[in-house]
Amino acid sequence: MVTQTIISTAEEVIASEEALRANAYALLATLLRTPPTAETLQDLARLEPDDTDLGRAIGSLGAAAAAANAGAVGEEFHDLFVGVGASELKPYASYYLTGFLYEKPLADLRDAMAELGIEIADDSAEPEDHIASLCEIMCGLITGAFGAPASLASQRAFFDKHLAPWADHLFEDLETVQSANFYKPVGAVGRMFMRIESQAFEMAA
Repeated sequence: MVTQTIISTAEEVIASEEALRANAYALLATLLRTPPTAETLQDLARLEPDDTDLGRAIGSLGAAAAAANAGAVGEEFHDLFVGVGASELKPYASYYLTGFLYEKPLADLRDAMAELGIEIADDSAEPEDHIASLCEIMCGLITGAFGAPASLASQRAFFDKHLAPWADHLFEDLETVQSANFYKPVGAVGRMFMRIESQAFEMAA
């Protein structure tokens, strides 16, 4: 899996709007890669809503984190995502687009990563088309983690090819899957953010 990108607006010369986008991708990647620790839940509990649909979803995530127990969230994460055959959701582009793992969407992604100079972490246990990896890549394209920050056109090309066709469907499923509790607002945040990204790229074209 791609090495996690840590965002620091004091170190990265990027516009505040771009920093917010990058932080949203980093947040989703963090929550979808591994179960949150008690410390992460405490940090998330400080999130407050604003008067937008996405802001309200973020507020719901903060409330869910404030009420959550790290052990219970870890069990929920395992039920939702762990185990290729047994998990309720399979958060991979190949699965959502073809019904199978390790298919052409993964090969296409690997080609794109090679062109961008992105390497897999040595300790990676997941195929690169895991949703967390894709969110990390988008975060890195915004912040310049793989070189100079990518142009909006390059970001859009990657998003349109590797996230837009399926990510919102995954997040919709995460909102409605029976075993989800803490992860329901994560699904809502992800779904709304993916749609905002799609609309913003279209407006910028």
